[in-house]
Amino acid sequence: MNAIPSRKHEYEAGKLAKRLRHQVGQAIADFNMIEDGDRVMVCLSGGKDSYTLLDILLKLRAKAPVHFDLTAVHLDQKQPGYDPDVLPGYLRSVGVPFEILEQDTYSVVKRVIPEGKTMCSLCSRLRRGSLYTYAAENGYTKIALGHHRDDIVETLFLNLFHQGTLKAMPPKLRSDDGRNVLIRPLAYCAEEDIAEYAGSQGFPIMPCNLCGSQENLQRKTIKAMLGEWERKHPGRVENIFRAIGNVAPSQLADRTLFDFAGLGTAVGGARADAHAWLAGEARETAEPS
Repeated sequence: MNAIPSRKHEYEAGKLAKRLRHQVGQAIADFNMIEDGDRVMVCLSGGKDSYTLLDILLKLRAKAPVHFDLTAVHLDQKQPGYDPDVLPGYLRSVGVPFEILEQDTYSVVKRVIPEGKTMCSLCSRLRRGSLYTYAAENGYTKIALGHHRDDIVETLFLNLFHQGTLKAMPPKLRSDDGRNVLIRPLAYCAEEDIAEYAGSQGFPIMPCNLCGSQENLQRKTIKAMLGEWERKHPGRVENIFRAIGNVAPSQLADRTLFDFAGLGTAVGGARADAHAWLAGEARETAEPS
């Protein structure tokens, strides 16, 4: 009697794996993330997202029409409770070349950030700096990160609510220092699917004892908000994500993206006179009487 549920579970697991592979492959194609001859450095944190990223890239590479190399790179940040044998053991078992970097960012974060304050931002900056420097110095052409669709949407609202900017995480970009091209092949994948897939694959998840123990982070608040929306209105998060790729600059208010000034009905000198009059009115209004 257990055979039917088992077959159904296998069928659903197969569908999930196929969906994730399709979504990753589509993202890679849409943004030209990986090209022939690329040396891709996969940043492996030990969490569900980066394990899933590496696993799917390995499966896609086996059938890819182009040749590219994959190397997993992990940063040992000397956090308490860290087991240095977990990742090497797993990576050897799947036959992936890897490097384990060591940098005691934990002590730096604990020294700089006051007790009870959020450590994630500084921790992330230090980790990115180490990984990006290593990639540039060792000739990697792409850095693959494990951010997924939900991370991208959460970042959109974090920037909207706390920074007053309308931006998220792009699936592909050049780093601020210009040395690296970053790619996010999981950009089309839902976190819920990734969590289910990681569980079915039995990845040896390594919890973060530094950041993961902190509560009431801004991102957690946004995640809870989006989760509530999704429960009440299924598909809303996907619609928000699609909106990020369907931008209409003329329907916003960024003057650097659209020539609003050029839409006046007046022409030639009449338009210039109108602008001069408005500028004069603004100056007179601002001056004290």
